[in-house]
Amino acid sequence: MNPDTIAPLTFGMLIFDGVEVLDMGGPFEVFSTAGRLARTADDEPLLRVLTVAATDQPVRCRGGLKVVADHTLDEDPPFDVLVIPGGVTTAAEADADVIDWLARRRRTSTLAFSICTGAFLLAATGALDGRPATTHWEDQEELARRRPDVRVRTDVRWVDDGDIVTSAGISAGIDASLHLVGRLFDERLARRTALQMEYAWAAERIAEAGGHDVRY
Repeated sequence: MNPDTIAPLTFGMLIFDGVEVLDMGGPFEVFSTAGRLARTADDEPLLRVLTVAATDQPVRCRGGLKVVADHTLDEDPPFDVLVIPGGVTTAAEADADVIDWLARRRRTSTLAFSICTGAFLLAATGALDGRPATTHWEDQEELARRRPDVRVRTDVRWVDDGDIVTSAGISAGIDASLHLVGRLFDERLARRTALQMEYAWAAERIAEAGGHDVRY
């Protein structure tokens, strides 16, 4: 990988009350660790992560952890890749400002990436209609029932459908994030990132029409 020929990418992650800690923290760790390992010619990280919330108040994650986002929806910071973690998404799904922001930023982003029940937030924008997607195994039937136009996959860790990537539950977001590092930069950086994290990333790649599905 030549840092002189690869453009840096910023990952913009929505966080909200009830967000699952590892849905948020797993991808954050992957992308920020990769950013420490891959630098520009000016020694800047090739990958950056910023967080966005509805307001400037601390977000209470599922389990009680409190996090303060870098930006609010109104500040609307620039980024390249939209990241949507899951958790208890009920209130976020009912917030028209959040869904409108997601719909707009999905259209202006290079790709959108949902983790776990973040698929429900992405589906609420209409972005998953007619497309394959996955979510936590406990929520797959509900996603299919509530969003019948979504082609819910039940047998994969994540689904790569080009400009939209969805992962199964919680720790599967780490696997999908490493996949994205490999796809957007190179496989060597993904494996170096997994090694740095001491994460056993062993996945079999299965290619099929419409994208890449990966399962153990």
